Amino acid sequence: MSGTRFEELEVWRRARELTARVYMLTRNGALARDTALCRQMCRSAVSVMSNIAEGYERGGNRKLVNFLSMAKGSAGELRSQCYVVEDAGLLDSDQAEQLRRDCLVLSRMLAGFIRYLQRGDYKGHKFRSRKTVSP
Repeated sequence: MSGTRFEELEVWRRARELTARVYMLTRNGALARDTALCRQMCRSAVSVMSNIAEGYERGGNRKLVNFLSMAKGSAGELRSQCYVVEDAGLLDSDQAEQLRRDCLVLSRMLAGFIRYLQRGDYKGHKFRSRKTVSP
């Protein structure tokens, strides 16, 4: 799991797909008329993928964990916004539920990635443990 680019991370790819879906859903129908909510949903989705990328590029597991935690928070924020749009009748309940499920899957992936990084002995470089560091 020692990729050299954030684009290689499955969690980032999933976040990208989620962001594209949010942009698509916020461009049409009743939801598109609530521009403030659309912008907030898009910002939340973009924040997820951006924080994954930024944390990865910062260097070091501790910083990455911090940014992954922020990404997870943004995924939760987007999931909450899905309830708002459903309750307001701005998005079909099936679409809102699917988007919430996607957010939840992404949150679980982020939580697993965070746990993986926190269990590592070596905190200086991404994904390496003390066992793989040459003397």
